[in-house]
Amino acid sequence: MIKVFNTMSRTKEIFKPLKKGEVSIYCCGVTPYNAPHIGNARPFVTWDVIRRFLAKSGYKVTYIQNFTDVDDKIIKTANEQGVTWKDVAEKNIAAYFKSMDALNVRRADFYPSVSETMDDIIKMIQTLVDKGFAYVLDNGDVFYSVEKIKNYGKLSKRTLDDMLAGARVAVDERKHHPMDFALWKSAKPGEPSWESPWGKGRPGWHIECSAMSLKYLGEKFDFHGGGSDLIFPHHENEIAQSQAAIGDENSFAQYWIHNGFITDGNEKVSKSNKEMVKRNKGFFTVEEILAKYPGEVVRLLLLQTHYRNPLEFNEERVIEAQEFFGKLAKAYWQLDTLARKIHAGEFIKDTGEKNFAITVSRAGGLVEESERLLANFYDAMSDDFNTALAITHLFELAQEVSSYYDDFNAGKILPVTIDGDILLRVRDIYLEMASIIGIFEQPVPVEKVEEKSEASSELVDALMKIILSLRQEARAAKNWAVADKIRDELKSAGITVEDTAQGATWKRSL
Repeated sequence: MIKVFNTMSRTKEIFKPLKKGEVSIYCCGVTPYNAPHIGNARPFVTWDVIRRFLAKSGYKVTYIQNFTDVDDKIIKTANEQGVTWKDVAEKNIAAYFKSMDALNVRRADFYPSVSETMDDIIKMIQTLVDKGFAYVLDNGDVFYSVEKIKNYGKLSKRTLDDMLAGARVAVDERKHHPMDFALWKSAKPGEPSWESPWGKGRPGWHIECSAMSLKYLGEKFDFHGGGSDLIFPHHENEIAQSQAAIGDENSFAQYWIHNGFITDGNEKVSKSNKEMVKRNKGFFTVEEILAKYPGEVVRLLLLQTHYRNPLEFNEERVIEAQEFFGKLAKAYWQLDTLARKIHAGEFIKDTGEKNFAITVSRAGGLVEESERLLANFYDAMSDDFNTALAITHLFELAQEVSSYYDDFNAGKILPVTIDGDILLRVRDIYLEMASIIGIFEQPVPVEKVEEKSEASSELVDALMKIILSLRQEARAAKNWAVADKIRDELKSAGITVEDTAQGATWKRSL
């Protein structure tokens, strides 16, 4: 049973999909007027792990995420740079994909854009005009009339009076009500425009997501999500115009999920905050952060806090996440090493005395603990996608694995072949949990993620210098069997040796 916190009801609800065995999701994407910053990344990492969990739970997931490629900020950037709005959008969409790929965010099923959905947007606006929910001004602007639909403000839990009291919008006497919002903007010099029944122009911000979600997911779909800053006005206005166009106040998204802000010193991370951008110069965009730290470390940090809570993001926290990731990666490497030993037949044959419970063996106890932690992991994810708690269960298993591996290396465990079969199951469980969190999917330089003290690092370097020196002596004496054996044994231990013109080099690999 999966429970989700629905912003609409402000309570956790049992998730009941509209179609048995299927889940439909729409997430508001980026406005690509600049490279994505870390605040942009959080909703997409959040929805990626939700998608992974739902798919692993047996659902067929359809995920839609848009690009707002026609927007005031894009037009402004294009004019400043002397290029077209399309150039700006395409450049930053490419930057978005590069950053998200590095964070292991899987591609959506569809990425509709405003410019490619114009006919559907215009058709929806016309429907609202025909039904009396929108009105056309003499210059061709079209506005939605918020007073024409009941319960406007039901998502944000605000009345029109509340909205007016806190509004910062300039008074526009052309509007029937100050909170009415633009569905269509008449063409202006130097701006892109499209033909419409009301003259040339371009759509307002809110109508695009309504048109795209309805086109790809239908009049009712399961989840709609994005950052909590979108609750009002964007998502509020989406609901108003969509349900008015459909004619059903129970249509559109059934569950609304919003992630909390990423903060820096209690301030929301935002490109519009010039002081913040200046303060974090070189460590603000996803690309800048990934130049210093592995994507999987950054992803892990984003998921170590429950998605609805604010997340303080700074370099100190990334370093902490790096050390934590190193411990998880160490257990992954240890399980991989044990698996290689199992496949190489290094576990001793069974004695034939198998009339004992598997749990009597150390490996049996480990797999029993693994199964328990896997169940806890799924329970955490089923409770409003609590990745923070789920990751603690993954870490608990990592500690158990490392304890077993240390005792194995110390000769305290005499493993038999049945233990090998059990350990492969432990590895499968560990990787199942990791695959939902979305880590261990790309090569990660171990020197960036392993937790090492300066002393232990120097000791390893000194020992490797001795080992490689002995191997070089064997090679010089043409004793290839010994040289190859040293190389192969190091490889089994997770160390790759490469022979170069300058001599042998080594590196650790997961």
